This record gives sequence, C-alpha cells and structure tokens, in this order.
Amino acid sequence: MLRQMIFLAGLVGISLAAGCSPLADVGRRPDFNPTTDGNQYHAMGYSGMPASLEAETPSGASSLWSGGRQSLLGDRRANRQGDILTVVIEIDESAEISNATDRSRSGSQSMQVPSLFGIPQRIDRDLPEGASMAEAVDLGSNSSSGGAGSVRRNEELTLRIAATVIEVLPNGVLRIEGSQEVRVNFELRELLVTGYVRPEDISRQNEITYDKIANARISYGGRGQITDVQQPRYGQQIADIILPF
Repeated sequence: MLRQMIFLAGLVGISLAAGCSPLADVGRRPDFNPTTDGNQYHAMGYSGMPASLEAETPSGASSLWSGGRQSLLGDRRANRQGDILTVVIEIDESAEISNATDRSRSGSQSMQVPSLFGIPQRIDRDLPEGASMAEAVDLGSNSSSGGAGSVRRNEELTLRIAATVIEVLPNGVLRIEGSQEVRVNFELRELLVTGYVRPEDISRQNEITYDKIANARISYGGRGQITDVQQPRYGQQIADIILPF
C-alpha cells in the first residue's frame, strides 16, 4: 500500500511539472515572440526628428534637386536610431585540417660477468639449473606511439534579414539588431543577428553583408515538433553527463 501511494505521489508531481514543460505544448503550434517589446521596438519608437522635418539650408530650399532623404537623389541609408537596413548573409565556407604523429623508441642494455675472481662460478653452484652469472643483466625496452586526427567542415547559408539600428555610438558606429520568425505548420524557424557596423559600409541599396559586421552574432535555428524529435531526451542528456563510461 505504501509503495502504491509513493507511486501515485510521483505521478502527481510529474503531472504538476508538466504545466511548465514541453508536455504543455502537445498539439499546439509554437507561438511567435511578441514584437511590441525588445530593443527594436523601443528604437523605432525613438522620438527623433523625422527626415521629412529636417531643416533645409537656404540654398537647398531653392534647389530643384533636394538633398533630403525623401528626394530622388537623397541618401536613404540607415544612419540613425530606429532606421532599418538589410543584412545579407551568404556563408559558403569549407575547412579541412589533417595531422598525424608517429613516435618510436627502443633501447637495450646488457651486462656480462663471465669471470670475476671466480665469484660467478661459485655463485652458479647455488643457482637453479639453467641460471648463470655469465649474463648477469640483460635489459631491453621498446615503446611506440602514433596518432592521427582530421577536421572537415562545410557550411553554406544564404539569408536576408531586416535589422534595426538600436544605438548610435559616440564614434558614429551603429549597433544593429534583427530578428525574423517563420512558422511552417508546427515548426518555427528563428533567425537572429546582432553586431556593429560603420555607416560607410552600408551600400546605396541600404544593405550590408555579414562579413562587414563587427562582433557579429548570427543564430539560425528553430523550435517545434521536428526540433524536439531531433534533440535527445532529458534523461539521456543527464545520463551522458553523469555516467563516466
């Protein structure tokens, strides 16, 4: 009876814990993260002066071609907090490293005492049959070791994502941050990118490639039913950490 009560108590504990575990997501599609909070939302809500309200110089006011951002020839590249630019991620890299080591060592030592004032002959009488002091010491050693290793990696990723200027540093460098979520059936794909860019590295199309982003952090992953199946179970992960073999 006591064992049954303990078993039922364990089932109740597991059921209560399921409220905050993946079991609560059974039969449900993964939800999007809210877009009304975070750094991007607050940066775009920055109460800076809009480009259309920027004061023009007297000469610019009378010019046929205005230099404002809204004009035909205006510079529309992101350079202020809240501006949006496109990050182009085209990664096609491969690396292969191979190394091998081989080491061997051998040595031998021998010491013979065929005669020393007749002492070896006297000792031979008391030794077991077949033993002799003629070859008192004969040592030999041989050791060898070898190792080989190789690393092969191939990565290919082509993505485009809109990022927001979160902050303009005192030296003019822009801190950007972007996120993108795409849900297909019960799988949600997430793309995150952060880093620092120089305004002069932004192209006239208001785009910048990933290799010009300093301290870049790019994450491409997901969550959902397929991702859950690909991950090892919690018990297996704990066993891999605890078990020494």
